[in-house]
Amino acid sequence: MSQPPQPGPHRDDDPRSHRRPRSGTEPVTARSDLRLRTLLSSIGVPFFAAAAALFAWWAASSDSHSTPSDRVLVVLAAVCGALALGAAVDLLVLRRRRRQERERRR
Repeated sequence: MSQPPQPGPHRDDDPRSHRRPRSGTEPVTARSDLRLRTLLSSIGVPFFAAAAALFAWWAASSDSHSTPSDRVLVVLAAVCGALALGAAVDLLVLRRRRRQERERRR
C-alpha cells in the first residue's frame, strides 16, 4: 500500500516564526473567508457604533432610579464600542491583506 503524500516544509513549521506551531491536523493552506469577514465587519462597525451611542445617550439621560441602571447602560455602551473598534480593526487588516495579495499577483 502506498502512503499519502507528506506535506513539504511550511513557514508555520519554522521555529523562528512568530506563529504557534502546527498541531498537524489542520490544513496547511487554511484561510478564512475574506468576503464574509468584510461583510460582517462592514455591518458590525455602524451597528455597534450606533448601539454604543444609543446606550451612552440613554445612560446620560437616565436618573439614578431608572431601570436599567446607568451603570449597566455604560457597560453596554463600552462593550458595543469595543465591538465596533474590533470590527474596524478587522476591516483595516482585511484591506492590508487584499493589498498584499494584489501585489503578489503582479
